Amino acid sequence: MYKKQQCVAMLLAGGQGSRLYNLTEKTAKPAVPFGGKYRIIDFPLSNCVNSHIYTVGVLTQYQPLVLNEYIGNGAPWDLDRLQSGVMILPPYQGKEGADWYKGTANAIYQNLDFIRRYDPDYVLVLSGDHIYKMDYSRMLDAHIRKGADCTIAVLDVSIEEASRFGIMNTDADMKITEFEEKPAHPKSTNASMGIYIFSRELLEKYLIEDEADPDSSNDFGKNIIPKMLADGRNMYAYPFEGYWKDVGTISSLWEANMDLLGERPAFDLGDRSWRIYSRNTPLPPHRVGGSAKITNSLITEGCDVEGVVENSILFGGVTVERGAIVKDSVIMSGVVIKGGATVNYSIVDENCRLGRNSVIGRTKGAGENITVIGAGLDVPDDKNIPGGEMVNADWLENN
Repeated sequence: MYKKQQCVAMLLAGGQGSRLYNLTEKTAKPAVPFGGKYRIIDFPLSNCVNSHIYTVGVLTQYQPLVLNEYIGNGAPWDLDRLQSGVMILPPYQGKEGADWYKGTANAIYQNLDFIRRYDPDYVLVLSGDHIYKMDYSRMLDAHIRKGADCTIAVLDVSIEEASRFGIMNTDADMKITEFEEKPAHPKSTNASMGIYIFSRELLEKYLIEDEADPDSSNDFGKNIIPKMLADGRNMYAYPFEGYWKDVGTISSLWEANMDLLGERPAFDLGDRSWRIYSRNTPLPPHRVGGSAKITNSLITEGCDVEGVVENSILFGGVTVERGAIVKDSVIMSGVVIKGGATVNYSIVDENCRLGRNSVIGRTKGAGENITVIGAGLDVPDDKNIPGGEMVNADWLENN
């Protein structure tokens, strides 16, 4: 018998992340490294713990191995509890056979038994691919106070950006009166963040009805939310103020990493009142050699820097040899940058070797796109890789 929980969190972490190209060839998007020593999923998991929500189901599907291994028993996030904690929830074979998650709503539907074990009054639905800090307990308090059936977190975006989002039109009390999915002519700028709180019994009812509809896309934004609104349910928007970034593209991932830099970064990882937890392998202190020159950069444990690093983020165990130059780049764990190599405006995935005098990418601001080097590649000496290339093993073999 499991201890009853007031609120259970369901974290959707099964997306393919195809717009991150070779960064997600072998890794689920929520497991993509971020910020020198974290992975994207650390942020919603840490938000749960800091919000005193200790029962979290992580719904995985695409390339789950790294993500499953990373989360483990949940101990780094204090989610290894006896009658709660974190649990990985992949698609599984039931009495009627196995079925991949067909959409966000179907993923939750397939795991109703997990939710029922804890008999919660409320269910928090989260996405695993956003960078932000948020106190979900305040959102839950607002949901309870207003007697809401569903509460949706919204971000105030510019009118120009609004057409990219699901938009919640509300009255003066933030009660949702209309929902528009990516409207050409938005009536408001309340953009859905894909963060929902549902009263549990009502959520079950709508998920079961949605699953029985053969024409449904089994999606919260396309099906569940519009249906609840059409039925006149009490639905409220919850305004979020603070940093939030959807890191679903190469450019947004690079921008979010760059937002960590500077004297007053847009997103502060050092906020001791809201710690971001992660599973970190112990590494020795980083070493900065006599020939090194480092400006406006984050350098993680285990790095050995003899070259030039400007406006960049180095994950753990990166080596930058004497004569190498790294600018405007994100260099993930275990990368070795040999002497004379130049890396500009690039993201380099884990455990690559960039050969001597190689040239990776081009200067930021010269009309170039971000260059991405896939994990584990050995870039030959003197290799010239133009700006904007998505480099994997096939690319190296054929170019």
